[in-house]
Amino acid sequence: MIFALAGNQNCGKTTLFNQLTGSNQHVGNFPGVTVDQKSGAIRGEKDCTVVDLPGIYSIRPYTPEEIVTRDFILNQKPDGLINIVDATNIERNLYLTLQLMEMRIPMVLALNMMDEVTAGGGTIDVKGMSQALGIPVVPISAVKNQGVDELVKVAVQTARIKTLPTVYDFCSPGPVHRCIHAVVHQIEDHAEAAGLPVRFAATKLIEGDEDIVTRLALDQNELELIEHSVKEMEDECGMDRNAALADMRYTFIETICSGTVVKCRESRERARSEAIDRVVTNKYLALPLFFAIMLGIFFLTFEVIGAFLSDLLAAGIDALTAAVDSGLAAYGLNPVVHSLVIDGVFAGVGSVLSFLPIIVVLFFFLSILEDTGYMARVAFVMDQLLRKIGLSGRSIVPMLVGFGCSVPAIMSTRTLASERDRRMTILLTPFMSCSAKIPIYGVFSAAFFPNHAALVMIGLYILGILVGIVAAKVLGTTVYKGNPVPFVMELPN
Repeated sequence: MIFALAGNQNCGKTTLFNQLTGSNQHVGNFPGVTVDQKSGAIRGEKDCTVVDLPGIYSIRPYTPEEIVTRDFILNQKPDGLINIVDATNIERNLYLTLQLMEMRIPMVLALNMMDEVTAGGGTIDVKGMSQALGIPVVPISAVKNQGVDELVKVAVQTARIKTLPTVYDFCSPGPVHRCIHAVVHQIEDHAEAAGLPVRFAATKLIEGDEDIVTRLALDQNELELIEHSVKEMEDECGMDRNAALADMRYTFIETICSGTVVKCRESRERARSEAIDRVVTNKYLALPLFFAIMLGIFFLTFEVIGAFLSDLLAAGIDALTAAVDSGLAAYGLNPVVHSLVIDGVFAGVGSVLSFLPIIVVLFFFLSILEDTGYMARVAFVMDQLLRKIGLSGRSIVPMLVGFGCSVPAIMSTRTLASERDRRMTILLTPFMSCSAKIPIYGVFSAAFFPNHAALVMIGLYILGILVGIVAAKVLGTTVYKGNPVPFVMELPN
């Protein structure tokens, strides 16, 4: 049996995946996209595999991750879904749960971080929530490995007897309810022929999902009837289609939570995080503080730690080259082969390897910023500025790393959500003046402008950034038309 593990970002999904699989896991890519696919055998269960789907907030075709999750569930049709939610932030997490329930696959809800809920004085009526949602609900703590065995047992049992969610209509009577039911009646035959859950297909059509329109092979008359129903709903609700559906789901979630959830008080970690956020996301302090931190990291990387390790490695490579050189000379090897080994292999590979410590140190510091939660704040602060040139806040990290070295900068674009943003950032990163350009700038400045060398150096840096901005504008209106991905950023404590 194959299980899909789905959930929001930062809800403990990877921790649960590691608990389920132990070391029996392998990483590849989903077909056709550079999105990681992790899968592994579930410990203690024969012939049971779990696939860790990317962390997403909803099944809307905005990002490669959302498309991958939707397509995997619809096309691969896993035997069961394990939906993990953060019990300390349950309302937001249940939004994805309702969308997954519409996909009509045997499903179990894993309430993670229950230890934090109880420690904070909160409670969740697990049985009541299970009845309200119509799916099994299992409280767990993935970090402490509590309740994971029970979760596996319930998931396997649910998948084996093919128990589908019993609740799939989340509407109270009203315009949204009427619209969904009108669309369901119109597409019932098409959905059955395409092998799609009819209610899921209906909500996707209302949201304007082009892929579902194509799959259902609807004619123009049917599309116009659906659009008429949607317009009626929008006029009655006074909201656009997406807002109306979101409101319908959140109203249902609020009803469930009001009867089953007693919220925990704010944790000390959260209070401390809020206090730090008042400084690091402050309107006036955020940018100067960020540039000061990045300046410190670059100084340590390129002048102190990274430079020292790089020189040490270069000295080691030089010593090894000299030893091999003298050994080959003593052996009397053919001069052409000798030159190939010493000048080609050792000099060529050695010069590249000497950059390795700098890249490692830089990624080490960036991982500290990532793990402390500061990098999420940086993306949030920079989003408004970068959106003006057609990028989202996430692009700031590769572009900043580009001032140190373009190689790790371009490598780090893997983390960007959309293919458009990724390619634009890769093309713009070389405009940021990296450390390898400094000697060239220095020579030109000293040779041609000896009286204003420092001013010219600064000017070259600024010119690189300005040309990058112009290039971004040109790319955004020609090759990479469209808007950056809607910016949703998790701010962990």
